[in-house]
This record gives sequence, structure tokens and C-alpha cells, in this order.
Amino acid sequence: MIWRCPICRTATDSAADRHFPFCSERCRRSDLGAWASGQYVISEPALEFDDTDFVTREEEENET
Repeated sequence: MIWRCPICRTATDSAADRHFPFCSERCRRSDLGAWASGQYVISEPALEFDDTDFVTREEEENET
């Protein structure tokens, strides 16, 4: 699969580039640094949960 590096837009190949989807270690670290510094954020949860979706260990043991 041919893709463009999300940092510098250089073409990169999933079969040939060990840093895929990045073109280099430098771009991979730049992306990680952006996440670590808060430049990237997830604006909303990917999935919606409510308290009834979770079972405590005690509830699980009582069911058996």
C-alpha cells in the first residue's frame, strides 16, 4: 500500500518502509511528540458507554 507520511507528505510504502505510515523515524517521533504535548486531542469518545455496560468483579462472581 502506498501512502503519504502524515507529517511531511512523502510517499511511503507499507511493504518496504519499516516506519510505515511514516517515512522516517524523525516523522514518527514528531507525531509522538505532538500527541505527548497535547497538540492532538480526541474530541469525543469513539464509543459511548454508560455505567450499565460494566460489571464489577463481585457482580461477576455472584452470577456463577
